Amino acid sequence: MKQEIISYLSTEKTSLSELCKFLYDNPEESYVEYKAYDYITNFLKQRQFDVKYNFENIETSFLATKGNGHPRICFLCEYDAVKGQGHLTGHNLLSTISVAAAIGLGHIIDKTHGSVHIIGCPGEYRGGVMETLVHQGVFKDMDVVMVAHPDVVTSESGTSSAIIPLSIKYIGSEKLSFLNQNKYTALDAILLTFNIINSLLKGLPKNTSIDSVLSKGGYTPLLQPLEAEAQLYIRSESMATAAKVEKKIREGVKFIGDLMNLESCVSLNDPHSEELLTNITLSRLCCHNLKEAGIIDVGPFRNVNSGLSIGAVSQKVPTIHPYIRITEDNVVQYGTKEFAQATISEFAIEQSIKAALALCYTSLDIIENENLLGEVKSEFFDNSKCTCQI
Repeated sequence: MKQEIISYLSTEKTSLSELCKFLYDNPEESYVEYKAYDYITNFLKQRQFDVKYNFENIETSFLATKGNGHPRICFLCEYDAVKGQGHLTGHNLLSTISVAAAIGLGHIIDKTHGSVHIIGCPGEYRGGVMETLVHQGVFKDMDVVMVAHPDVVTSESGTSSAIIPLSIKYIGSEKLSFLNQNKYTALDAILLTFNIINSLLKGLPKNTSIDSVLSKGGYTPLLQPLEAEAQLYIRSESMATAAKVEKKIREGVKFIGDLMNLESCVSLNDPHSEELLTNITLSRLCCHNLKEAGIIDVGPFRNVNSGLSIGAVSQKVPTIHPYIRITEDNVVQYGTKEFAQATISEFAIEQSIKAALALCYTSLDIIENENLLGEVKSEFFDNSKCTCQI
């Protein structure tokens, strides 16, 4: 079956390259990816996938399926771009890899058993919809989820940071400063909050940090600001640790509000990101299959400091998120316009098809060997128990 997939994807190389180029030429912001949505869903529909549009009542989200029953193999697409900058992180190529893997596996799925699913996930740069889909139970029946992300190096899936983005707001009264010199202002409260946070930093757990910025605090020194607001990002190795830091901050904000007789409020200003839990068994399978597909130089587990919305998915189903080198020039840096340009190169397309083949081979391993799927799930459930005990 592997040879059938290789032969089939070789016939689709041009169409996949055109898909990648179309997304590159038509970059769209988060949640308004209408052109990408139409192109990808039509592409899959033409290849006999059953497509659900506006999936879970989310515009520009879709679910495309081929085959029946278990194992349910799931791939994910991300296709938003950075406003005014384009596909700096290669979401156009990420979607191309996922689509290639889906149609490659879909081409032979009727000759074996199980089903292939591909979900369109808009809005990644603004927190994405994956956590929403998790809460709606979309992944509860999936057996594995796989995404290969374009990068400047190839490496196995690792971890990501857990991030809690908070907004802290104090509300006082807007009055002339020189008539109210002995009154606490909302800005006073924010400044005291920053001082307390700076003190907290000394006692935070390892690899935990708080990034903060003043987002509102008055427009003129003649007026006391009615409101003062700060944005915080709590970053840690686990959501459990980040949540403990969040609790301390909430307690501190309430104390400051009561102390200064000001109204206080703490809220999430974006969806939070849970840490990525890579399934090691699944990752080892994929690493072996990357080499079989022709991507020989595979680096060790990759741990990134940023948040990934797929982290929420990994808490519910065995998941991997490997990185694939798509640049020939070592000078090109990830997240730049040069990297975006590299995503439509001949080398990048060849790498994307090899990555898709590796995902297909890994899927076949899971479909054809129940013991392997059992190992994957056993590891996942063991890790889930450990996480619950933190």
